[in-house]
Amino acid sequence: MTQTLKTKVLIIGAGTGGYVAGIRCGQLGLDTVLVDGGDGLGGTCLNVGCIPSKAIIHAAGKFETVTKAAGGGTLGITAAAPAIDLSQTVEWKDGIVRKLNAGVAALLKKAKVKVIKGWAEFADAKTCVVKTDEGDIRITAEHVILATGSEPVELPFLPFGGDVISSTEALSLSEVPKKLVVVGGGYIGLELGIAYRKLGAEVAIVEMADRILPLYDKALTDPVAKWLEKHGVELHLGARAGGFGDGKLSITTKDGEPLQLDADKVLVTVGRRPRTQGWGLENMGVAMAGPFVKIDQRCATSMKNVWAVGDLTGEPMLAHKGSAQGEVVAEIIAGHDRIFDPVTIAAVCFTEPEIVSAGLGPNEVAGRDDVIQSVFPFAAIGRALAIEAGEDGGFLRVIANKGDHRILGIQAVGQHVSELSNSFAQMLEMGAVLEDVAGTIHVHPTLGEAFHEASLRALGHAIHI
Repeated sequence: MTQTLKTKVLIIGAGTGGYVAGIRCGQLGLDTVLVDGGDGLGGTCLNVGCIPSKAIIHAAGKFETVTKAAGGGTLGITAAAPAIDLSQTVEWKDGIVRKLNAGVAALLKKAKVKVIKGWAEFADAKTCVVKTDEGDIRITAEHVILATGSEPVELPFLPFGGDVISSTEALSLSEVPKKLVVVGGGYIGLELGIAYRKLGAEVAIVEMADRILPLYDKALTDPVAKWLEKHGVELHLGARAGGFGDGKLSITTKDGEPLQLDADKVLVTVGRRPRTQGWGLENMGVAMAGPFVKIDQRCATSMKNVWAVGDLTGEPMLAHKGSAQGEVVAEIIAGHDRIFDPVTIAAVCFTEPEIVSAGLGPNEVAGRDDVIQSVFPFAAIGRALAIEAGEDGGFLRVIANKGDHRILGIQAVGQHVSELSNSFAQMLEMGAVLEDVAGTIHVHPTLGEAFHEASLRALGHAIHI
């Protein structure tokens, strides 16, 4: 027998967009049902993406530090050669995920959000049937928030399975592969490829573009390329992957030559696509924008009282974008006057070194004579040198209008620069000018001093260069 349920708000997807929307709806007193049919509470980010990958990256960094200490010493510290039991590392990572899952569940319960574990399928825009272990539940809602997220793109000639893995499987391997080939030189492939290189794997990267991280300007990615070269990561740029069999991946090089790469595991990270299949989107009558659900500034779809947030709505596919959209939609449903119109959504690559970009980059302002670009090297920052973060070619760049000095973009590459990303976004969101940054006393010694110095340099009077 099918159970029936009516609610004010129905949210499909429990990722960073969906669960945040649910909590905010609950805070605003809206009767809310959240259907979790994917990776679990927290979605891709918490379970098989952002959080677990950063945990593995952190562990890899620790392992690399001890390896350096064993290989002749570092900072006067010596140690015995380290060993790693990756299954224990993965169990530690899983423990973090379980703790965060429980935290999200507690927050939803506190907000009085009803969570249903199961897979939803829509018959029309406001009605779906959720298949659960206890039977089917038919839900009708006044408002529907679609937050189904995204999934890894699978190549037809390299289907996932066995030793061909996605980022999900790469975060739960029981041992470090001797030889890992990464297909795709974007941020996901590089983050995981670098982590496994630190853990001792021989790593090769196959990328169709002529350089790694092609969405970022070359100056930002050069320090990462230098790290890869220094640490023996094999780069095949302008190359195309083919089939995999008998422990060998076939590729075609930039020159059109066939080549076989030995691989114990092939990690395919050629992008992500919105999760639009299998839950009845085609029955909802919403307009599309290419592969994505089309929304306006209110995150409203073409169907009245149907909303969409997160990866389903297009680039950038970032967790913090989905969360911000989820809050906006909840407040609109509650009667608040809101739109989703950020000045910037900062993006971070947790590579070695890390990359941050917020606002306009040099490629977007190329040829313009009405902008100032100012770069300050981390090698001139005391804190960077004291934590071995200043000699990898890292720098911080500020781009501003020449006339009124309004800041248009901020980028940085260097160790630990991800922690500067919120400062960058805040300055852009507040419409700061160079003088605002220059007039703010920055704490010494910190990496953030580079932001201060780059702004001073743009004004013509940097102190430490």
